[in-house]
Amino acid sequence: MNQAKELRSSFIYPLPHDKSYSGVFTSVQFISLLHPPVYLNQVSADGILIGLRNNNNNILLALKVYMQKITTFFLRCSGADLSILKKCSSETSKYAGIGATIFFTGLFAAMSGAYALYTVFDNAWIATAFGILWGLMIFNLDRYIVSSMRKEGKTGKELLIATPRILLAILISIVIAKPLELKIFEKEIEPELIVMEQQKYSEQEAQVRFRFQSTQDSIKRAVAGLRQELAAKALKRDELVRIAREEADGTGGSKKKNLGPIYKVKKADADAAEAELAALTARNQARINLYEKSLSKSDSMQHQEMIALEKSRMNGPAARMEALSRITEESSAMAWAHWFIMLLFIAIETAPVFVKLISNKGPYDNLLKVEEHQFVVHEIEELARMNTQAKEKTANYPQHERTFIGDRLDAELGG
Repeated sequence: MNQAKELRSSFIYPLPHDKSYSGVFTSVQFISLLHPPVYLNQVSADGILIGLRNNNNNILLALKVYMQKITTFFLRCSGADLSILKKCSSETSKYAGIGATIFFTGLFAAMSGAYALYTVFDNAWIATAFGILWGLMIFNLDRYIVSSMRKEGKTGKELLIATPRILLAILISIVIAKPLELKIFEKEIEPELIVMEQQKYSEQEAQVRFRFQSTQDSIKRAVAGLRQELAAKALKRDELVRIAREEADGTGGSKKKNLGPIYKVKKADADAAEAELAALTARNQARINLYEKSLSKSDSMQHQEMIALEKSRMNGPAARMEALSRITEESSAMAWAHWFIMLLFIAIETAPVFVKLISNKGPYDNLLKVEEHQFVVHEIEELARMNTQAKEKTANYPQHERTFIGDRLDAELGG
């Protein structure tokens, strides 16, 4: 048993190079080049060596089949015609790379859409379903954008034709990148959301105060006016009382200490002022009580609305994007990180389009053009055959009818 274990760890069998897989399993062949076969100088049991060799062959064959399935999957993702690719295996790596980029772009889109919807509904099932749907849509759109491009050998013309596709790819990359960017900066966004919540609550409080402020200020001004009126009346009463007292003790007025007629007149004025003050106090105090009751009611309503205010949780995509925008404005490092992530996704999304643009016109493009031309030729031949049959059927028609039908058929065929 120990001898078999030692042999298994010290023997690696090389990958057989099958020409039918040329250009497809380059990564597996690369592994075989990195690990050349190591043969034992002495083998005590031929049966063990043969068994180990067969086991290694099975592992490598399974790995080869697995890589073939992955490559075929990526080729299908690229939108390339597999029947044409079989005729030009040198193009396999290029289109497998394009397909892999398209696939992972769709995968990123699915993750992005799922996270974006999860922040809205807070439901994992709904978010997952939408994320899969969104990812498939972006995947299909990218696949169509790349597969619909044709190599004509003229860079300027190809770039002009590809410009709308590039712009669409940039738009898609921005849509995909934003939710993932929110997730990447989640730890920085959460504290900013709390600050935004506090600011919003303060604004709501200020709005409630402003709505009641004008009414409360008018009530307070009315009460102040009534109190000032009472104070002025009290000052007048006090002045008349002082004059009457000074007349009585001889310190003022006639400078004679007596309770004569002059004193009685001044005492009457003071008593009248006292009566007026009492009447005014009764009248104004009643009005003040009403105003204060209204003010108390207004204060109570304001307090109730303040209590009813809730610090709503700001957790939606719009709030998070606003928080991210505020952070990037305050921090240059965050701003740079934001732009680098955006540019990264733009590069990933537009990579397949630019690969098609900058790559030379290869065998696949030539074969594809030939096959498409064959369809055009076949269509023209079929139309010509049907045209001829139609003319033969009208051989017995009058001359002007044959001429008319023939001209129409030729025009249709020429168009």
